[in-house]
Amino acid sequence: MQSSSASPERITDPVTGFTYPGPWIAACSDEEGLDLVRAGLAVLTSSGMILRRGYTTGTTAAACCKAATLSLAEEPGKVSILTPSGIRVCVPVEATCGRASCCKYPGDYPGDATAGIRFIAECNPAGNGISLYPGEGIGRFTRDTPRNRKGDPAISSPALSSILAAIQEGLGTTGLPGVSIHLRVPRGEIVAKDTLNPKLGIEGGISILGTTGLVEPWDDHLTETVMERVRTADRVVLTTGRTGLRYARLLFPGYEAVLAGSHLREALGEVKGQVILCGLPALILKFLDPEILSMTGFDTVEEFTTRPEFRARMQASFLKGKEQYPRLRVVIVDRNGNIMGDSG
Repeated sequence: MQSSSASPERITDPVTGFTYPGPWIAACSDEEGLDLVRAGLAVLTSSGMILRRGYTTGTTAAACCKAATLSLAEEPGKVSILTPSGIRVCVPVEATCGRASCCKYPGDYPGDATAGIRFIAECNPAGNGISLYPGEGIGRFTRDTPRNRKGDPAISSPALSSILAAIQEGLGTTGLPGVSIHLRVPRGEIVAKDTLNPKLGIEGGISILGTTGLVEPWDDHLTETVMERVRTADRVVLTTGRTGLRYARLLFPGYEAVLAGSHLREALGEVKGQVILCGLPALILKFLDPEILSMTGFDTVEEFTTRPEFRARMQASFLKGKEQYPRLRVVIVDRNGNIMGDSG
């Protein structure tokens, strides 16, 4: 029996690096659920409730392509995928004779627009190496952007790396030197209408994304947990996404880094001490100044950042934020972690 003087268990989320407070762990009696939390496959809330993470479109696509590759030699019912976060997940699939299908698992995120959507991959042996052909239901860019050219498929770099690595693992098992894979999402064009793709200049289908490979169970039912972390911290750095969270931790190690997502306004209302808002420009600047793109001729903040006049507009947004939140410091970073602007 553990003595009463023993230190309480510490659980650190391998995805975010957040160490769960002892009272949160004590409030949870679900040992199997806590194992998922330790593995990074679920999150623990302040009430002791456990919410499962889902899989991104990138992880789902990777699983589908690996299954199609494996099915040239066997009929897998599930495949192991190494996500960009370094966590391996086991994904159910249906696969035979070079054709595989896989449905996207949303976890405990009811607002996931792509929940349950089916991916289909068709694979054939082909020379050496990997040839991947995105097809039906996968969106394409309708204009040039800072990171993509018109006509490029909407597949992010982390997602593409995950897909290619998964196919390579499949090749290692089958012994084949190379394959040609056609990937499609039959209902992708319909589902994409409920995503941000139309506003981002992506048409014809969904995007294949996934910085970590896992979907946060991030909806209104997590607001209370976020707010408790904000209320109890002396110094807080808020951010809107995984990239911002990573650089917020690096830039401000003495602060409690909280991924507030779409709950920035509520979080700022709960702050008691110093607060920094740190992350990529799009969501933060549009939060500070909803009209930041007005009269610019651009549809996205990312495109606007390439223009000389962006810096002046960013500084004006900082001033608007300061008027509403006098104790707020805003730090904008790019995807490489370089500081683009600091309100000081």
